[in-house]
Formats: sequence, C-alpha cells, structure tokens
Amino acid sequence: MRDEKWMQAMAVEMDALEKNCTWELVSLPPGKQTVGCRWVFTVKHNSDGSVDRYKARLVAKGYTQKYGVDYDETFAPVAKINTIRVLLSLAANLDWPLQQFDVKNAFLHGDLHEEVYMDLPPGYGTSSKEQVVCKLKKSLYGLKQSPRAWFGRFTKFMKKIGYRQSNSDHTLFLKHQCGKVTALIIYVDDMVVTGDDLEEIQRLQGQLSSEFEMKDLGSLKYFLGIEVARGKGCIVLSQRKYVLDLLAETGMLDCQPINTPIEQNHRLAEYLDQVPTNKARYQRLVGRLIYLSHTRPDLAYAVSVVSQFMHNPSEAHMGAVFRILRYLKSAPGKGLIFSKYSHLDVSGYTDADWAGNITDRRSTSGYFTFVGGNLVTWKSKKQKVVARSSAEAEYRGMARGLCEMLWLRNLLRDLGF
Repeated sequence: MRDEKWMQAMAVEMDALEKNCTWELVSLPPGKQTVGCRWVFTVKHNSDGSVDRYKARLVAKGYTQKYGVDYDETFAPVAKINTIRVLLSLAANLDWPLQQFDVKNAFLHGDLHEEVYMDLPPGYGTSSKEQVVCKLKKSLYGLKQSPRAWFGRFTKFMKKIGYRQSNSDHTLFLKHQCGKVTALIIYVDDMVVTGDDLEEIQRLQGQLSSEFEMKDLGSLKYFLGIEVARGKGCIVLSQRKYVLDLLAETGMLDCQPINTPIEQNHRLAEYLDQVPTNKARYQRLVGRLIYLSHTRPDLAYAVSVVSQFMHNPSEAHMGAVFRILRYLKSAPGKGLIFSKYSHLDVSGYTDADWAGNITDRRSTSGYFTFVGGNLVTWKSKKQKVVARSSAEAEYRGMARGLCEMLWLRNLLRDLGF
C-alpha cells in the first residue's frame, strides 16, 4: 500500500469506480449487513513475458453474500473455445480481419437490481463520525451476480444496435446486411470481431466506445493465454509461454523429453493398495493440462485419462501427469494451424475402443471435426454406460461425433453459410 506504482494503480481504479457512479455513501440501515472488500494486485504480462502494467482491482468479498438476500441468479455464459476456432478457420479461408477489443472495468457497467451495502475500500476513509458504507448501484468484481449483470447489459446493447444472438453459442452476436456478415464473440470482457463487412466493423467499434470504455488491442495476437500468429494464408495458435511457465513451476524445464504423452496399453486405475499422492497438487496440475488441451489435440486422450482420478489420485497417476509434462518438453511451441483451403466443407471422424477401462469396463469415445479443412473441435471422453459389443461402443462414439457436426452445421447456418 506504500509502493508508488501500486498506489498509482489504486488511484486509477478508484477514478474508474467514481466515474462510473458505482456506489453512493450512506449510513447503514438497521438490520442490514455489509459485504467486505479488499484490493487484489496483479502484474499483467505481454505474450513474450515482459511486464505490461501493474493493475489494482477492488474486489467485493462475494463469499459473504446470502442467496435470496444479496443475490438471485448468477449464471452468465462465456464463449465456447470451439466457436472461436470455427471463426478462426473462416477467417483463414476467407481472409477476414481479426480485431480484438477489451472493455475497461467491464463488471462496473452491469446494473445492480439488488440492495447491496459494502464496507469502504481499505486505505480510504471518511471524516464523518458515524458509520458510513457504500450502497452499490453498479455490479463490482467479486459479487456473485456481477458476470450476469454485465452480460445482460452487453446483450441488451448489442440487440439495440441491430445484432442477433446466435442460438448455437449465446456469446456470439451476428449482423447480416447487403450479403455481408459481422461477428462478435465475447469471453467476459475480451471480445474478438471478424467478418467481411469492414465498414460495419468500424461502425461497431465506434458504437461500443460510445457506450463502454473500450481498449482497442488491434489485430488478434493474444487471447485467453493463447498466442495467435497470422501469416500469409494461415493462422497459428499455440500456448508456448503457458507450457514453459508450467514446466518452470513444476521444475521440469531440464527434464528428459519423451515422444508420447501416455504409455500404450496403460493399466491406470484405482487399486486398493495404491500409494496416495498430494491431491491438491494433482488437481491443480490436471486443471492446467485441461486448459492446455485447447490448442493441443494430441493431449486429449492422455488428459481425459488422468482427469478420471481427481478424487483419489495415487503416485502412479501423478507419474502419468509428469509423463505428459515430459512430452510437452519435447515440443513446447506445438499448436494448431489454420490454413487457407478455399472451401467450407464440414467433415468429422469418430472412433471408440471397447471396454478399455479396467475398473468399470466402459469404453472411450473420440471424435474430431474439420471446418474448411481445419481442425476445429475434438474430444476424448469415457462413455456413460457399459457397451456390450465393440459395435455398440463405436455406435455411441459415432452418435457423439454426429451431435458435434450438427452443432457445427447450425453455427455455420447462423453465420450465413
């Protein structure tokens, strides 16, 4: 709190809160409880690891809120990463531009309908003797209903300026005019805009800036920790920095690399005499690998296997996780490439093993689908029931892959293809 750069970051945040009329100072009414708050300090980095800026954020202690008193509904959708990959494949095939915008202090734009009182921010006080609290008028980071309030406000604005919400992904907003299309997809406060209507993209940027405080991040380069590089006729996605950070954090930067992510015909299962391992560490590592699977289809099967032991991991399971890390060491910059094939055909492949799980004899389905010649979605998942023949296992796998292709077809139809 005494460091100059953090004090400056706090002052910037307080200015934004005051400018937005986030609260008004009132005396606490009798019988009402306040929600606490605290400062959260983050150092923001660029994709190459250099320091971008120091950021202070005032966060409400939402865990003290009571359901039905301080909040009701909390659900808000976020962009499906699959939809983002479909848009990237279209952009590569049709030479669409990819613009990225960010809303400054997005949650502060959400309108709050409940009556919520909050303590004064730490380090700030008032000169009056009586107990003064903040009565919130806008949603604040940390409140349970904040994401919903912000997304509701954003949706209302997009519909007002003539955009339609896609049924295949509720975070995708589309506008068709004169045979051209503009698409915006939003993940909390990060948005990507693409399409072949350049005038509409410019107009949309102006309309968004007039309603919210926006930051134009230029061409899409770094989105949700994924690095996006655009070359002539291709787009490459990778999570190289994320992989290197993960290897450094686990002390695996100097490990011996291996060329497969999981042992063939592995016997991973739960055994009565298994040696337990650190559960919290195991869950954290597997969670990070699940996030890494967004650009690494080669990890899909291995990660789906280690995810099955989150509740009771053993040393053998931890060994399988470290094998995946050794595999990552062999090529940390591996990722997806979207090339220009000048067609938009949808195709998919499905497969399944039979009774592959040695504990419960269930099979594993796998599928991957292509749009315009580029890999856009894939999945490896244990089936919910025991298949009585290899044909039944294959059939269930095929049904799952087909559902994905029907979803893709609907999404492309929404986009006007």
